[in-house]
Amino acid sequence: MTASRGWRRFAWHAVCLAMLAALLYPIVWLVSSSFKPANEILSSLSLLPQKVIGSNYSEVFEGAAGISVWRFLTNSLIVSLGSVLGNVASCALAAYAFAWLRFRLRGVLFAFMIGTIMLPIHVLLIPQYTIFQRLGLVDTFWPLVLPKLLATDAFFVFLIVQFMRALPRELGDAARIDGCGPVQTFRHIVLPLTKPALVTTAIFTFIWSWNDFLSQLIYLNTPDNYTLPLALRLFIDQTSQTSYGAMMAMSVLTLLPIGLFFFAFQRFLVEGVATTGMNG
Repeated sequence: MTASRGWRRFAWHAVCLAMLAALLYPIVWLVSSSFKPANEILSSLSLLPQKVIGSNYSEVFEGAAGISVWRFLTNSLIVSLGSVLGNVASCALAAYAFAWLRFRLRGVLFAFMIGTIMLPIHVLLIPQYTIFQRLGLVDTFWPLVLPKLLATDAFFVFLIVQFMRALPRELGDAARIDGCGPVQTFRHIVLPLTKPALVTTAIFTFIWSWNDFLSQLIYLNTPDNYTLPLALRLFIDQTSQTSYGAMMAMSVLTLLPIGLFFFAFQRFLVEGVATTGMNG
């Protein structure tokens, strides 16, 4: 029995390691390719570079189309951090209204909001672009940040609503006895206990905004306003010969902030998924 149990445990760990290797292979290949010459990237299937070079990163830091890579990084940070602040603030307020307040048509409005999750983003692009074009906001960061201030991401509103509904109602009753209104109850009672859900919202919003390509491609036209995902195209379009090595190096630099952000807040992400409101 002990030997059989040991073999099962060994087989389980072997399967897990094989799955981990399959998941990590694209990342390892990307990092390895960033140190390869362009001709080796296209001609060799080897994971490790036959000739290690650092000129790809030097080319990246020289910039593209006459624009520094730090400008692209700053633009990405503006869009991502603005989206995080707007999403967390607006979704928390909307969720508090649906979860704790009583008002007419609350159920209908909540059902309508949940229904918007099923709408593909491509259906909304043309009407949204028309609105921002008439407002003169195209080729600025506002079309990417402004919707986040209006709680348009129904998924995060639903996530925080479910978290807030798990909070004991007695806390709200005690706050009202102490003279707190809805705003004070939200600020002093509900908001601190909803921290895990808010951190989860912030993490996913940052990752999705950082990796967003389609929306940024539509609204940002000037290279000075390009974010890192759009800057990757410049290594294809700026010359007749594609600079694959620099493009791989830029991809590594683009993924690095996401990895650092995730590892820094991983504990809060697990807490937000695994705990209830009172454990926050």
